[in-house]
Amino acid sequence: MSDWPPKPQNESQQISPQAQQPTGKEWKLLEKAVLASVEEQRRARRWGIFFKFLTFAYIFLLLVIMGKGCSTTTTNPSAASPHIAVVDIVGTIASDKQSVNSNDTIKSLKKAYENSNSQAVVLNINSPGGSPVQSDEIWQEIQYLKKQHQGKKLYAVIGDTGASGAYYIASAADEIIVNPSSLVGSIGVIMPNYGLSGLMQKMGVEDRTMTSGENKALLSMTQPVDPEQKKHVQAVLDNVHGHFIQAVKDGRGAKLKSQDPAIFSGLFWTGEQAVTLGIADKIGSLNSLKRDLNLDKTVNYTIEHSPLDSVLGRMGAAVGEGFATSLSQHIQTEQNAKLQ
Repeated sequence: MSDWPPKPQNESQQISPQAQQPTGKEWKLLEKAVLASVEEQRRARRWGIFFKFLTFAYIFLLLVIMGKGCSTTTTNPSAASPHIAVVDIVGTIASDKQSVNSNDTIKSLKKAYENSNSQAVVLNINSPGGSPVQSDEIWQEIQYLKKQHQGKKLYAVIGDTGASGAYYIASAADEIIVNPSSLVGSIGVIMPNYGLSGLMQKMGVEDRTMTSGENKALLSMTQPVDPEQKKHVQAVLDNVHGHFIQAVKDGRGAKLKSQDPAIFSGLFWTGEQAVTLGIADKIGSLNSLKRDLNLDKTVNYTIEHSPLDSVLGRMGAAVGEGFATSLSQHIQTEQNAKLQ
């Protein structure tokens, strides 16, 4: 029978702790091997960060190139010969790049006017309006450009709709051309607002809004309308409306055939009715204008932005943030390793 449990080795057979430890020379070799391994890992991390950044940069550059193909000022070689310069006012007027904004529209108009081969400039309008500020900035710049280039006429050609802020811009033109069925006018200002206080009471919802300044919660949807605040807001809207009315009167001048206040009440009309009232000049289109001016070529100067532009902007920020984070982590790792 074998002995169980096994007997412990006697003291002479046990290995002393000193014998288990490597000698000085062996320890140095082991230390060098470990340090070499750590250094190799550091190099691998550095190269990993570098190649990740290189890959991101390559993808970003590729998308930028694609974006440039989608985001252009649509000028073409025809601009080197006599032509009609076209600038689109199509869609909602607002400050963002995907809408009709004053910054891009003004740049487009400047290029259209400054090209010596453009015989006339056309605002190609199909818009329900939008920001009064953006509209007025475009209107003001048109007045300046018309003074700088007095021999070059500006036409506004309205398609389906030329209303509110879009008509504000159109009123700066030397001539407004409409389709008989176009919707034209809507000379007014609006500030949408809703009252939910009654609904909230029925649902047992309490408004706990806190303000510093007695009018800071002006026209809050969750509180009853204060008569004095309403009066103030109405005065503000009337003031903006007054700017709109004055712009139309300055732009149209004696061409306004009617003094009916309804023209400035926010109503809109068909193109045929607009001509009768004098808020438009004649029935026609861009094609009929080309025949009138005896010019076949049109060049579109509108700056267009692809949705890819905003994606590229966000991606660029993400790539930069990712690289900065990786670099920060790498530096922190290096510092920790030195401290150890």
